[in-house]
Amino acid sequence: MPEQKKTRKRRANGEESRRRILDAAVEVATERGYEGTSIALVSTKSGLPASSIYWHFKDKDELIAAVIERSFSSWMSGWVVPEGESSRDRLVALARQVAKTLLESPDFLRLGLMLTLERRPVEPSARTMFLQVREQARRQLVDAARTLFSDAPEFSDVPEDAVELLATYAMAAADGLFIAKEIDGDSIDLLALFELHAHSLYDAAQRLSASEKH
Repeated sequence: MPEQKKTRKRRANGEESRRRILDAAVEVATERGYEGTSIALVSTKSGLPASSIYWHFKDKDELIAAVIERSFSSWMSGWVVPEGESSRDRLVALARQVAKTLLESPDFLRLGLMLTLERRPVEPSARTMFLQVREQARRQLVDAARTLFSDAPEFSDVPEDAVELLATYAMAAADGLFIAKEIDGDSIDLLALFELHAHSLYDAAQRLSASEKH
């Protein structure tokens, strides 16, 4: 076999092993939390030796950080401000996209909330990773709001600090909706809740714009 083909095969095998390890880590961490997750359990779940896991990740913390980063990247794929006849319709459509991708890739938020609520004397790098991607999401939300507001005359006077406030409120409320889904499971319609959330954000933006004009 030519050397180039061998290299491609090794790379493909390495990528497949990494995917299996990350998938196994998600299952273990979901069942046992951060503290209950171990390389030994991930090895058993993935069917790969511990040496293979350590080849990709130096320790459990780096592994969980990689899980958060992968899940966050998948979730962010839904952040596209849609076309629509009105800014309200566009905001609602964006909220539904965000909720849909969150249902498909919830691991970063589930694990991240566990890590942020369980403070430790020495904070794991996985928690740092979550805080970094969370800030990235907040900035993305601010940019999306600016795009929506720039095309809507009724929001022409929303000040910059109000946009930041709305973004903070939007994320805080979204956290609560996700936790409600985690607690009550299938009885919670996350898409419907995010749609309602979008209407609330729109009304809040209108109030902020009106107060600025007066």
